[in-house]
Amino acid sequence: MLKLHGFAVSNYYNMVKLALLEKGVPFEEVLFFAAQTPDALKVSPRGKVPVLETEQGFISETSVILDYIEQTQPGKALLPDDAFEQAKVRELLKEIELYIELPARTCYAEAFFGMAVEPPVKEKARSDLLAGFATLKRNGRFAPFVAGERMTLADLMFCFSIDLAYAVGKKVLNIDLLADFPKAKALLDSLRENPNVIRILADKEAQLPIFLEKMRAAR
Repeated sequence: MLKLHGFAVSNYYNMVKLALLEKGVPFEEVLFFAAQTPDALKVSPRGKVPVLETEQGFISETSVILDYIEQTQPGKALLPDDAFEQAKVRELLKEIELYIELPARTCYAEAFFGMAVEPPVKEKARSDLLAGFATLKRNGRFAPFVAGERMTLADLMFCFSIDLAYAVGKKVLNIDLLADFPKAKALLDSLRENPNVIRILADKEAQLPIFLEKMRAAR
């Protein structure tokens, strides 16, 4: 059985978890926090989460894990059959990650954990996020899913990145990143009603106190 190493507060962990749940793949969750200790680095070369444990060994990096799951596991397809359409899904996934998730992440400390972020960091995040959302608006189909009529890997990245970026915009940058993007807002609202997403968010809330305590201990 596949084992998913990580913690339920991690949005990248939750992307992989949603893929497994949507495909109906049996898996075991193993609590594992990002670290640079020798034991952690044996599991994850960069000490990051998530990590997927297979019979052959460990796989890290979310997009790589998602591709592995899609290539090896049965159940609901999360990539189209056509090679060009597959590339477009991966393109959208990467655009959301690079131009929305990562810029928003620079402000997570202030948005979610009460730690101040320097003004230059905020200004760069604002500029990058506005450009990132403009990119997604140009390239996404939202018909109704990011890449077309059915859920794909791009929607997993969307589901657990756009919500956090939106929160950063409201809490830290004083902007509503979805105000002029109704199709994206509608998709986000729809995904929040997905039973698997509801389960994942409940697990996140349940584990949040443990995560916050670990963060306080590490300061």
